[in-house]
Amino acid sequence: MHFFTYSGSLLTRNLADLVKKEHFILDSEYLTTLLVIVPKILANDWLANYEKITDMIVPRSSQLITQDNDYCLFNVTLFKKVVEEFKLHAREKKFIVRDFVYNEEELAAGKNEMTKLITDKKKQFGPLVRWLKVNFSEAFCALVHVKALRVFVESVLRYGLPVNFQAILIEPNKKSVKRLRESLNQLYGHLDGASAGGQGNSSMDNVDIPGLGFGQSEYYPYVFYKLNIDMVETAKI
Repeated sequence: MHFFTYSGSLLTRNLADLVKKEHFILDSEYLTTLLVIVPKILANDWLANYEKITDMIVPRSSQLITQDNDYCLFNVTLFKKVVEEFKLHAREKKFIVRDFVYNEEELAAGKNEMTKLITDKKKQFGPLVRWLKVNFSEAFCALVHVKALRVFVESVLRYGLPVNFQAILIEPNKKSVKRLRESLNQLYGHLDGASAGGQGNSSMDNVDIPGLGFGQSEYYPYVFYKLNIDMVETAKI
């Protein structure tokens, strides 16, 4: 099954809105027209050699239909009996034949369906954004709870029982982060003297406990998890 879009690269996008009836030989018993995607850097090679890819290609039947940043779309007319041979040899030369049949009724129906889908998308987009706004706070609260649980669990694992520690939330500005680290290391460095200020040369460097996030630059004598609250709401149609 193939899925194509109405935008993007010529390799993947729907070609219905790019081609016209005059680009094809229609209703011929022996001839057919193929659409070929050619890398831009090979466009001159295509024009110079496409007639030689197989026998029974109609001379001077190829023309440039359109192009994007990377590829060109050409048509070419040949005898139906050599289509598979042409596809094989074209692929060897990095020319990609796109499966496409020009049928005005089907193309019109496809465009109408796409218009309907775009309209439906616009109708549903507003309610979706409102739903996300309502449910975002609940999802964010769940995230904070998970972070709090991770702090508690790692604190127990690191410092043991009975529980004798306090979890706090600090929101420093970017300029004071380094100074905050230094202050915290001075206050709590005695909890793990081997941590050396959290520079990754602690006794925990070689410890790999899945889920606890011990990275070579993430370990401090105190339990630390970052919570990202700098979230920008973006919406695109």
